[in-house]
Amino acid sequence: ARECQIGRLHLVVLFFALGLAEAACGGDDAADTTTSSTAAATTTTTTTTTTTVAPLQGDAVTGGLLYDKWWTATGVDVPDGDQALWDTQTDNTRSGGDTWRCKECHGWDYKGADGAYGSGSHFTGFAGVFDSQAKSAADLTAAFAATDHDFSSLLSEESIADLVAFLQEGLADYSPFIDADKQIVGADVAHGESLFASTCVACHGADGTTLNFGADDDPEYVGTIAQDNPWEFFHKVRFGQPASNPPMPSAIASGWSLEDVRDVAAYAQTLPTEIVDADAAILGGLLYDKWVTVLGVDPPAEDNPVFARQTTNTRTGGDTWRCKECHGWDYQGVDGAYGGGSHMTGFPGVFGAQSDIVAQISGQVDAEHDFSSLLSESDIAALAAFISNGLMDMGPLFDVATKTPVGGDVATGEALYTASCAACHGADGKTYNFGSDEEPEYVGGLSNDNPWEVSHKILFGHPGSSPVMPAQFNVWGPEEIVDILTYLQTMD
Repeated sequence: ARECQIGRLHLVVLFFALGLAEAACGGDDAADTTTSSTAAATTTTTTTTTTTVAPLQGDAVTGGLLYDKWWTATGVDVPDGDQALWDTQTDNTRSGGDTWRCKECHGWDYKGADGAYGSGSHFTGFAGVFDSQAKSAADLTAAFAATDHDFSSLLSEESIADLVAFLQEGLADYSPFIDADKQIVGADVAHGESLFASTCVACHGADGTTLNFGADDDPEYVGTIAQDNPWEFFHKVRFGQPASNPPMPSAIASGWSLEDVRDVAAYAQTLPTEIVDADAAILGGLLYDKWVTVLGVDPPAEDNPVFARQTTNTRTGGDTWRCKECHGWDYQGVDGAYGGGSHMTGFPGVFGAQSDIVAQISGQVDAEHDFSSLLSESDIAALAAFISNGLMDMGPLFDVATKTPVGGDVATGEALYTASCAACHGADGKTYNFGSDEEPEYVGGLSNDNPWEVSHKILFGHPGSSPVMPAQFNVWGPEEIVDILTYLQTMD
């Protein structure tokens, strides 16, 4: 039985009786018999039965796997040498198995030279197959037996029928969802994250790095494919990965819409493209919070010179040297929770920063933002690791106006708190006072006042705490953060 079939129809054989011919020398009375006799002769009319075989009805999802890599999907060896048509082009220098893949000629977007493969190393100049949807099954079947495009000895009739079904029923236009910079547009990232968590995390891991599709020295993860080749990402999410074990579920078979695939692709583009050094990211998160405490040094005597560029935040001294004071606990700067109030500086956030991070921290981009004399190279590298791979998108997690978590479960949050936090903070959250005797502040009050700060500290720990506050980075995801904050906000 096939995996993930969508509407496989069994072969139907229709039998048509051609009818009975009138007996020779007979009149109307003889028309109802197959044999009529006279004294002179006996004439026998033989009934002829003709069998008409209906065309095979293929499975579009299986056809999508064949379009990707048919020999892997069917469990056969790749043909020797290049595909016959390959020599008619010279731009794409691949050879061997790659030349036999449908996608290599016609593209992951099915548009060939008119689509994403219209330039670059994959360019062949061959036409796409997107218009195949309008062609008949007979014409498409014949195309797989054409001169120099003859797959009839390599694929079974059933497999060719699957490819025909894919061409007629499985193609989709991805261009409304992917812009010229390969970015997913119009997506609901939070919805994509939810779908990824329920469907993909079990195999790919929370950060999408459990499975490496590349080589050890050149890895490819979910985030890599989503960012570098979103058309391939769309195709594989919709149809699956040939011969994967366990089988990758098809979004089509699961009833997902194109908008669902779009949302997952948008979320996947936020995932790391390299294995995160968790220890470095956690250290970076602590340094981002209060690096002077982490390193056990005094803050510089003067205000951070960058702070003089703004007038809305009136803090001075050590506060002006804290990364979080300029860029926020949610990492969004002026575009986030610090976009108003006493902490507003007008400085941008660091969320989404991917390049020149070390140069930014060490003053190579802005001379007044030079931490190279204050932090070691390894400390700066840890901060860079935190910024490039450690940030959680807190935008969808909390309502900025009310500071309340979105969609959290109190009971789940209480269980998390009891298992991980109560031993130090107490069942009521009042073992530690983060304020003063006159104005005490406990974990419940802080969670209500600044859920972004509490989220950061849950993920990366609290600088200088004794005992050391355990970091939940790479352990808890957004759902756990929302659940525990929902519970913490029930404390006073």
